[in-house]
Amino acid sequence: MVDVSDEDFDEMVNDALDQIPDEFARQLRNVAIQVADYNEEHPSYLGLYVGVALPERTHHHSGFLPDAIFIYRESLKRYAHSEEDLREQVKVTVFHEVGHYFGLEEEDLERLGWG
Repeated sequence: MVDVSDEDFDEMVNDALDQIPDEFARQLRNVAIQVADYNEEHPSYLGLYVGVALPERTHHHSGFLPDAIFIYRESLKRYAHSEEDLREQVKVTVFHEVGHYFGLEEEDLERLGWG
């Protein structure tokens, strides 16, 4: 387990979000990025996207709550082997969940190195 402060972890998440290419970052709309300790139903999850992926939306898609991306701090800290590894795993997890927002499936994400 890697021990970093909540503030340092949040900074890692923000750094990962800053690394999303501009052409994708500009299209991230109505999505909340949240950090939580872990997923109560699936404690081993590192992150989770909740919402309707962009390719599945129709022109009638309005009036919904924002989509959400959860990044699970304690799960990631347990998963990582070092602070450097934690930083990389946070980035991979952020990119993975953002990929789901854009409609990428697990196989696509694995191929991109975001599995």
